[in-house]
Amino acid sequence: MATLVFIVLAYLIGSLPFAVIVSRTMGLADPRSYGSGNPGATNVLRSGNKKAAVLTLIGDALKGWLAVYLAQRFADTWGVGDFGLAAVALAVFMGHLYPVFLRFAGGKGVATAAGVLFAIHPVLGLAVLATWLIIAIFFRYSSLAALVAAVFAPLYYVFMSGFGPYAPAVIVMAILLVYRHRANIGKLMAGKESRIGQKKAK
Repeated sequence: MATLVFIVLAYLIGSLPFAVIVSRTMGLADPRSYGSGNPGATNVLRSGNKKAAVLTLIGDALKGWLAVYLAQRFADTWGVGDFGLAAVALAVFMGHLYPVFLRFAGGKGVATAAGVLFAIHPVLGLAVLATWLIIAIFFRYSSLAALVAAVFAPLYYVFMSGFGPYAPAVIVMAILLVYRHRANIGKLMAGKESRIGQKKAK
């Protein structure tokens, strides 16, 4: 029962839509009404408000980290095993993708996944973040950076920990990240994908 409670709470934490919360707090348009319509930091950046985008990024990453950290912190006390911890990691990510507070239409999960990975192991998070930054800086495509980072995340984890307790969660998150970027893949191939900071693809 405790494991189920942890999973549900993680999902609810993941469901907090920081893109919408930050935008409303700062008097900006709902991020679902412009650009890609995605409630995430990259789309909030298209509003032209960098502060709002940064706050959204921090909020989305922090919720992923917090859910996993709290589960790790209290796992022994409540008898939550490795399976439960992996399920929590996946649940907070799923909460961002399919948030109950936005009628299950959420973001793509890049920042939240990063937060989860940092909670699993800081070095893992840094490795994936470095991969994202390298691709983003050189190519200026957030979606391409996310796709490359998603592919490498399970490889980094297995290299560091073997097929450890979080491996299934990391693999599923990577698959879902690629799936959520399927439209971006088509745009990248067609040369129509928006670059970082660009308001609209030409």
